[in-house]
Amino acid sequence: MRLVGWVLPAILCLASSAHAVESVDVALVLVTDVSRSIDDSEFQLEKQGYAAALTDPKVIAAIKGGVTGSIAVAYVEFASSYEVRTVLDWNVIRDEASAKDFATRLAAASRSFWGRTAISAGVDRAVQLIGESGYETPRHVIDVCGDGTNNAGREITDARDDALKGGIVINGLAIINDHPVSWTFAHVQPPGGLAKYYRENVTGGPGSFVQEIHDFHAFGEAMTRKLVTEIATHNDTSLFAAVR
Repeated sequence: MRLVGWVLPAILCLASSAHAVESVDVALVLVTDVSRSIDDSEFQLEKQGYAAALTDPKVIAAIKGGVTGSIAVAYVEFASSYEVRTVLDWNVIRDEASAKDFATRLAAASRSFWGRTAISAGVDRAVQLIGESGYETPRHVIDVCGDGTNNAGREITDARDDALKGGIVINGLAIINDHPVSWTFAHVQPPGGLAKYYRENVTGGPGSFVQEIHDFHAFGEAMTRKLVTEIATHNDTSLFAAVR
C-alpha cells in the first residue's frame, strides 16, 4: 500500500506532463513557391532572405514582445500539385539562438522541386500542418510567397476558403517578374497584376494583407516587414513603425 501511495501520484504527474500543451503567440507556416519560373539564383535569394529576416533584431523583438514570447514556425515548398514538401516541421522560436538554428537549417536545405505552380497544394499542406501542430495559440497564419498564379492542382480559391473556415489567416508576398519570357507572361503577370491576383484568390482572413516586390534582392527586407506584422502584438505600435 505504501508503494501505491507514491507510485500513483508519480504516474499521474507523468501523464499530465505527457499531455501538456505548449502555448505560443502564433503558429506560422511559411509556404514558398519553387516552381520552374523561379531559377536557382532566385531560389537562393529567397533562402538568404528568409534567413536574414528570421534572425533580424526587429523580428526577434516582435517575438519577445508577445504574451508567451514565442512562436511556432514550419516551412513548406511547393511546385505542382504532387510536388509539395514539408522541409522543416514545427519549431518553436523564442530568442536569437532558436531563430538562428531554424534559419541555418532552412538555408542549408536543398531545393525540393521545379514543376508547375500549385499554390493550392502549398496551402493544403499548411492547413494539414496546423491541424496536427498541437500548439495552443490564438492565431494560425499561412504566409504564401510566389511569383505566379495557380496553374496546377485544385482551385486556389477552394483551398483558401477551406483554410478560412478553419480560422486561419493567409497573407501573401507577390514577387513581380517585370521581364518574363513569353511562355510565362500570363502566369506571372495576370490581368491587374500578381498582387491583385493574390488579394482576390490567395489571401484572406481578419487583417490579411499582400506585399509586393519587384526584385528577389528585396526579398529579405520585405519578409522582415511581413514577419513583424504577422508576429507583433497590435498594441506595440513601435514595432510596426520600425519596419515602415
